[in-house]
Order: sequence, then structure tokens, then C-alpha cells
Amino acid sequence: MTLETVWLVLLGLLLAGYFVLGGYDYGVQMLHPLLGGREGRDGQGGRGGRDGQEAARSGGNAALDAMAPFFLGNEVWLVAFTGVLFGAFPHLEGSLLSGLYPLIVAILVGLVLGNAAVQLGGRARSARGRRWWNALIVFGGALPAVCWGLFVGLLLRGVPRRADGSFHIGFGDVFSPFVLACGVTAALLFAAHGAAFVALRSAPGVASEARRLGAALLRAAGAAGALPLLLTLFGAGASMENRATSGAVVALFAAALAAAWWHLSHGRHRRAFAATCAATVLPVVLVGAGHYPYVLISSTGPGMTLQQAAADSASLKILLAFGVVLFPVILAYQTWSWWAFRGRTGRRHPSYF
Repeated sequence: MTLETVWLVLLGLLLAGYFVLGGYDYGVQMLHPLLGGREGRDGQGGRGGRDGQEAARSGGNAALDAMAPFFLGNEVWLVAFTGVLFGAFPHLEGSLLSGLYPLIVAILVGLVLGNAAVQLGGRARSARGRRWWNALIVFGGALPAVCWGLFVGLLLRGVPRRADGSFHIGFGDVFSPFVLACGVTAALLFAAHGAAFVALRSAPGVASEARRLGAALLRAAGAAGALPLLLTLFGAGASMENRATSGAVVALFAAALAAAWWHLSHGRHRRAFAATCAATVLPVVLVGAGHYPYVLISSTGPGMTLQQAAADSASLKILLAFGVVLFPVILAYQTWSWWAFRGRTGRRHPSYF
């Protein structure tokens, strides 16, 4: 395995890790007005008295509390992904940032607004103010979720790359049926992933609500995900370099959705969450393994190979020392945080927002 391949795998692991961890953040944000009402009204699950009344007034904080201990910490995966992209793949980074900057800006806007709204929404003093904050929380989860789906869809379909290596996406590129279907599928998938996470982490009342909602969202994600596949089969979708590998990954994705739906429908929350984790990882695998040895497929000319995108060997060797330390540290931090805040909210942990 070459150094370029090692760094490509690390880049994919970091993005996949962010899709798993940041993905349930998006999902919880999108769903939080629909979850937690029963816990807040009845004051069950460790939310009696004033805490229960506050949860009811805040419009479903029980769902937000499920992700609260990990919320901002999950963004470290995105920061690490960006650092590896800048350091190990400067030519790919230059093309991606210049060509896809509208989507990247939209993702950042959603992250900033969503993070601020989650942390400040509990301070609203009126029903109207709470409604505005709740709308921003939902928007802050939905916008990045859809944009990441559009991002993956564009990479799968191919971008209009120019002779000088740059590219610029237009209205027709983003709003093509295939790319839009990828965006909708990603939003539904992240929402279902968030529902599985809430079912795993929350007290029984909220977990039951999340289980029913998550099962419905998984069915919707499966139906939406069938459209990009059909468009590809009819020649209007993805342009894959390795079709056999891509077909295997798509089959695994469908199996992960089916397994998540089955386990969630039968109340097996841990297995359901593991399956939604696998489903959020597989789009990254599809882009990397399906296009290899290309990292960027062009719809108008030759694509960018791994060797063309990567930095020189001397730079990669120097960076490897940091990579060997970086990834285990991130894993250790996430493992410790999950262990420290293990268990369902409302039993061992207080309300955070």
C-alpha cells in the first residue's frame, strides 16, 4: 500500500467518523420538536417537578439532552478531515474549495446557526422566541444534512472540470435529479440515525417515540435511495470507475437500512444504532472505493487521480508522524466521552440545554 493510499484511507475514516457522529447531531436537531413532549408533560424518566415543566416549555429538550455531552466534541472529526485534506491532498483541496464553495459555505452556515440555537434556545422567555429558536435548530441540522448529500451526489456523478483543473458547479449541476435525490436521501438517513441515537440514549417514553419515528424515516430513506440507483441504471446517475465494487457497497447500504429498520421496529436500539452507523459510513466508502484510483471524477473530461491530488512523498512521510498520533487520540477522546456519559439521559445525567 502506497503512502497516498494510506492517507486516502485516513481521509475517508475521518469523514466517515464525522458522518456517524455529526450525523446524529443533524438528526436530533431535525427531530427534536417531535420528540420529548411526553417526557416533559408527564415528568417521567427522571424529569419530575420543575425539570419536567421546563422540558415541556422548551419543546423537547429530552432529545437534545441525548446528544448534549458529545455535541461540540463531534466537530473535531470535521476539523481533522479538513486538516488532512489541506496537508496531504492540497491539489484536491484547491479544486474542491474553489468548485464547491457554495455547498461548503452552506454547511458552515448551518453548523454555526444550529450550534448557536441549540445552546441559546433554552434562554428564550416567550413562546414566540422558543418557536424561532426551534426553527433555527431544525434548520441548522437540515441544511448541512442536505448539503452533504448534494456534495456526495456531485462527487458520484462527476463535476464539470476545466482544462486547468478547476471546476465550477452551476444551478443545473446541483439541481439535477440524481444529485437532488442524494440530498433528500442523506437528510432522511441522518434523521433516522438521530432517531436511533435518541432511542438508544433517552428514557423509555422518548425512546418509544424515537423508535416509531426512526422506523418510518428508514423506510422513507430506502425509498428515496432507490431513485439515484434507478437513475444510474438508466445512465443518468453516478459515473463509477469500479462498478462491481460500487454494486457491492450499494447492496451493503441497502442491507444496513433494512437491518436498522428491523432492529428499531423490534426495540433493539443498540443494534439499530450500529446499523444506522454503518449506513452513514457507506456513502464515503462508495465514493472512495468506487472511483479509485481517481479521487475526483469529471463529467466533461479526465478526472484527478490519487497521485495527482496528493502532496509529494517527502511531505506525506513528514505528515505521517502526525497522522499516527492524531487518529488514536481522536478515537481515545471519543471512547472516553462515550464511557463517561454512558447510559440513558434522565437517569444518570441532568438536563444540559
